[in-house]
Amino acid sequence: MSAPLWSGDELVAALGARAEGTVPGAVTGISIDTRTLEPGDAFFAITGEARDGHDFVAGALEKGAALAVVDEAHAADFAGKGALAVVPDVLKAMEQAGSARRAELKAGVVAVTGSVGKTGTKDALRLVLSRQGKTHAPVASYNNHWGVPLTLCRTPRDVDYAVYEIGMNHPGEILPLARLVRPQVAIITTIQPVHLAAFESLEGIAEEKAGVFWELEKGGTAIVNADIPQADLLERIAKAGPAGRVIRFGESPGADVRLISCALKSDVSTVDAVVMGQPVTYRLGSPGKHIVLNSLAVLAAVTALGADLALAALALGDLRPPAGRGAQQRLEGPGGPFTLIDESYNGNPASMRAAIENLGRIPVAGRGRRIAVLGDMLELGPTGPELHKGLIEAIIANGVDTVFACGPLMRGLYDGLPSTLRGAYAAQASGLEPLVLDAIRAGDVVTVKGSLGSRMGPIVKAVVARFPAVPAQD
Repeated sequence: MSAPLWSGDELVAALGARAEGTVPGAVTGISIDTRTLEPGDAFFAITGEARDGHDFVAGALEKGAALAVVDEAHAADFAGKGALAVVPDVLKAMEQAGSARRAELKAGVVAVTGSVGKTGTKDALRLVLSRQGKTHAPVASYNNHWGVPLTLCRTPRDVDYAVYEIGMNHPGEILPLARLVRPQVAIITTIQPVHLAAFESLEGIAEEKAGVFWELEKGGTAIVNADIPQADLLERIAKAGPAGRVIRFGESPGADVRLISCALKSDVSTVDAVVMGQPVTYRLGSPGKHIVLNSLAVLAAVTALGADLALAALALGDLRPPAGRGAQQRLEGPGGPFTLIDESYNGNPASMRAAIENLGRIPVAGRGRRIAVLGDMLELGPTGPELHKGLIEAIIANGVDTVFACGPLMRGLYDGLPSTLRGAYAAQASGLEPLVLDAIRAGDVVTVKGSLGSRMGPIVKAVVARFPAVPAQD
């Protein structure tokens, strides 16, 4: 039987909290959401953008929470209703507890950041490292000011490997999160024109992302994309900090982990690479050139951790794209099956281009078409309109037959398309949804892509609700 995540006394001490009620002997999980809370969890009443977690404390305790972490201002509201850990600020207390758990870890700790590919790289690391030891990583994109400390608090103390994803929207966000994680290995997947509304240049984004290198454990490894213009800048920053070495990955001749060749198919890729001088051939179970390149960063991290490279390469064959990030479904449409590709979780120029390129690799059946359903890419600042129009070339080059678009930024792209490629335009995703549903026919391949704020996910849900899944073949 595995040990509890925390003892009640340990957690209260790590939080610097004042206990009220009977402190539980064991805390088996950490929750910030009563919808997924399990009996035995500690519930943290953090304040989000829309809701105050204190509104849900009573429900959490009724549902079986072992402990509720609340602030002084609300403690009296829950007196006698269950065990409480009372703190001045719940989020800061979570950070403090996360830092305490990090100090206990004997694991190999990896941090992943970058403009694109953080979550996929984190998921790939969890997959390959879990084949070699007990591994913890967040199940979702918990990479912000509450997600990172939450993941640290959820990390069992006896893991062999721990992987953390670190994100940002504005200057000054990477460094404090990296300071909590204190990685031995840090990856920057790439630098792309994302969040340009908050940064003046790509170099500014690179310098912000490089904050993860400043917080490396002394002698740790910085992993840098060799193929981007900011590679030298990132390496200089890494070498100015505590890093003991820098590993470059990519297609560039000087890369330490270098792609030699790859065969890209609609659902898998076959990769030939050289990893620190050692030839490696492997199958990658998730499609796309961008996934191939990020797999090199994964193998670089495996090498830096001293894990088994051959086992890691073999495990990559079991990698699958998650929902919202390239997951494919075969659905029964009017007159026959079609393919839906769910890319609805997020969108930026690099990931949008990658999704279009992958759409172009998938064969259509009969009279089927390649259909791109595109929503606005957000947080691009003044460059937004031009970056949207810049996708027209990729759409044409990759044989996309029909484009459905929504949002004010996508208006420019839609109007710039040849008339033969225009499916329909709507101001919002909700207006586009019925038009897409009515257009689908047998043999189509449909990709849905846009920033999370563009609300493309409901279009995917509507398609899945309308059309039944094609039964799996034995």
